[in-house]
Amino acid sequence: MTETEDQLPLEAHQWLIRLTSGQATTLDAAEFRRWCALSAAHAQAFANARRLWQDLGPAARQLEHTEALESQAATHSSGEVVPLPQRRIGRRAFLTGAVAASAAFVFVRPSFMGEVAGLLADYHTGVGEQRSVMLSNTTALELNTQTRINQQVFNDGSRGAELLSGEVEVLTQAPFKIRAGSGWVGCNDGKFVVRSTGPDVMVTCVAGHLTVSHQGNSFYLGGNEQISYSEQSHSEPVEVDTQVVTAWRQRLLVFENETLANVIIELNRYHSGRIMLMDEKLGQRRVQARFKLDHLSDVAALIRDAYGAKVRQLPGGVVLVG
Repeated sequence: MTETEDQLPLEAHQWLIRLTSGQATTLDAAEFRRWCALSAAHAQAFANARRLWQDLGPAARQLEHTEALESQAATHSSGEVVPLPQRRIGRRAFLTGAVAASAAFVFVRPSFMGEVAGLLADYHTGVGEQRSVMLSNTTALELNTQTRINQQVFNDGSRGAELLSGEVEVLTQAPFKIRAGSGWVGCNDGKFVVRSTGPDVMVTCVAGHLTVSHQGNSFYLGGNEQISYSEQSHSEPVEVDTQVVTAWRQRLLVFENETLANVIIELNRYHSGRIMLMDEKLGQRRVQARFKLDHLSDVAALIRDAYGAKVRQLPGGVVLVG
């Protein structure tokens, strides 16, 4: 069947929806690459669809501003409200669709192409997913949400792994090392967690001992000790509560004296939609909380009740807080 010019944009939008749904698989990724490779027109149709979804965000905000101005102009000094033309219904419908579409791409999947690349990693998890991996009979990995890991053979011939992004708990009974960002972690027998969800990498020793190598420096960590490093700097080891660090292994998120802004950033790693904080002052409120990962659909209501925040639900799983 010959595809028409109308069919390609439709298929491109369908691919965009599928790949940003949080349910895409490696088979979807392979099929998507085959579809893009069918012709230059296919690849261009997808690029156009992605650009349109990105552009809808500013367009929606402009429509909302225009509608507000019209609403003000429709009110006479006497207080009488003059009904606006019927076309506003169509505008409001478009605005809702624009917000939903832009949210689905820009907010829910800000690193969309990175997620597609993640499907090509040796091991990966989606939003809210956790996964157990046995690398060998001596080394087990527990992958947290949105994690990408590749097996690795290092220059000295030893085998290990590279954490591309996300968070992983490693339990090993034999020499094992993992690369994360600009550093390395080595452990002969123990349990540790490596997290790389931003510019800093955080390494926590849960049990046993391990070595962290970074930019020519080596640090030795024992149980309940943690260190973080970025491309150019590093912290000194500090003692932490590893039950908080590893709470996600029990399907819990534990926050102790954390800002609400940072809590929301963390919740968004597990939330299939997107929680957006609209009040900067509210975001500085300190939080003591425990959230069950299996009940995150209730988290917006919990924030509303606990902090008196205004909560607005939008299409595409977007929640505005503030």
